[in-house]
Amino acid sequence: MKFPEEERVKRLIGRSPVQLTPLTGGCIADVCRMDFEDGEKLVLKTGAAGAGLDLEGYMLQYLASHSDLPVPEVLCANDDLLIMAYIKAGSPLTPAAQEHAADLLASLHNIVVDRFGFEKDTVIGSLRQPNPWTKDWVEFFRDQRLIYMAEEAVKSGSLKPSSLSRIETLCAQLDRWLLTPVQASLIHGDMWGGNILCKDGRIAGFVDPAIYYADPEIELAFSTLFDTFGSPFFNRYAEHRPFLPGFFEERRDIYNLYPLLVHLNLFGGSYAARVEATLTRFGF
Repeated sequence: MKFPEEERVKRLIGRSPVQLTPLTGGCIADVCRMDFEDGEKLVLKTGAAGAGLDLEGYMLQYLASHSDLPVPEVLCANDDLLIMAYIKAGSPLTPAAQEHAADLLASLHNIVVDRFGFEKDTVIGSLRQPNPWTKDWVEFFRDQRLIYMAEEAVKSGSLKPSSLSRIETLCAQLDRWLLTPVQASLIHGDMWGGNILCKDGRIAGFVDPAIYYADPEIELAFSTLFDTFGSPFFNRYAEHRPFLPGFFEERRDIYNLYPLLVHLNLFGGSYAARVEATLTRFGF
């Protein structure tokens, strides 16, 4: 069959698929399943120049080599093209699957270093995610997550300068709510239902990572933003890594300012109001 990337795919892996099936993808790339004559199935992601698919491939390979988190094998990763193994999935995120996810993420969060950040900048969606190594978590979250992403939103016109000022005022007082953990945990970084593949009550794989070393509470907070996980997940996770007081009551909403700003940069719309509502809740 003919498709725009056929010659490139053939050059990279030595053969062409006999069938393409569109798959649900992210905001930066088109995704399809490639079926080959021998029955093998692979996933092809393609995007515009600057899509950062080489970084996505790098992050998947990092998770594969540094953790037990199930992720697709990467066959080829370029800036605008990524070829991965296909993971058969399609089942709902049942309570049993949530418990399995809790086991896997608790294990991931047990992988620790003594600084926050990462060895290189990564991406979340199509957005740059700066990761300079930083000893203090509150400083890192303030400068490299909230202020950085808010400034990007002002540049794009999706956030008012007055809202940036409110965020900066909150950031000057973050230590009222946040603490710096003794160690930094490896996180997936983009933990919502669209990036979780399930099959028969188990997690088959996690995709589209945005990895770095962080306070794992930011990952857990993100997983509540779109109601990805519920009590089966959190009860099981707490058996591995108990929650500190104040997470669900306060810190969760502060941490979720970051993914709200990410979505504001990517999609605009109502996310600005949600950011402002959080600021108002904390008195800013």
